[in-house]
Amino acid sequence: MHPVTDTPPTMLAPTTSELLTVLSARHLRGKRRVFAGIGLPTLAAALARATTAPDLEQIHESGVCGAHPPRLPQTIGDAPLATGAEAILGMHALFGYVLQGGYIDVGFLGAAQIDRFGSLNSTVIGDYAAPAARLPGAGGAAEVMANADEVFVVLRRHDPRSFVDRLDFRTSPAPAVARGAEPRVRTRGRGVTTVITPLGVLTADADGELCLAAVHPGISVERVLDATGWPLRVADTVTVTEPPTAAELDLLRTTIDPTRVYLR
Repeated sequence: MHPVTDTPPTMLAPTTSELLTVLSARHLRGKRRVFAGIGLPTLAAALARATTAPDLEQIHESGVCGAHPPRLPQTIGDAPLATGAEAILGMHALFGYVLQGGYIDVGFLGAAQIDRFGSLNSTVIGDYAAPAARLPGAGGAAEVMANADEVFVVLRRHDPRSFVDRLDFRTSPAPAVARGAEPRVRTRGRGVTTVITPLGVLTADADGELCLAAVHPGISVERVLDATGWPLRVADTVTVTEPPTAAELDLLRTTIDPTRVYLR
């Protein structure tokens, strides 16, 4: 809940979650099919359908295609996902025909760690045998990474523990990394092209390495460099992101996520 204040809710400054969601939704402009992870990717897809991408088809790992949930789902198997869905497939059909068949424009994922080429860790923090933290694991993220045309990643933190030179565990290898490690591996997608963080936006350059493309208002390039665990490349021109509008915030706060399932 928002604190009691005389300021109208839509005039309150955006939270980090709201900033990430709005920017993510804007990046979905013109996209047709998104394979959305639960959490902020699901929230961003919902906002995109109401703003930048009204024809967006939301697809989930549980087999739901063309989801139109009456409320925000809290898991990939939450019942509202099935309500009004265009189709519900078995997971073999979803992964074998839809994902591996090349029908996904954007895979939208989160992770605990990311490296300079966009490989992700969602398995453990620390040593695998005796980790400091054990995480949910891959789910379908490795297949999404390999087969979606491109992958967007949204992270709530941007610091050297999340943006690391070497992953503690490589859960979802970038396609180029996977092909280099095993030449017989065939991948369809380009891997991570866009990373949206509380500090700015990173995009993949011609070499497939992440590069700082934009910062949020009030954030310096130097601050982003200090918060990244490798020597981050910087675009020739770094832009400043447009803050969320009152209309976007109003949609999130009063229509899409009024009970703040994901808006922290």
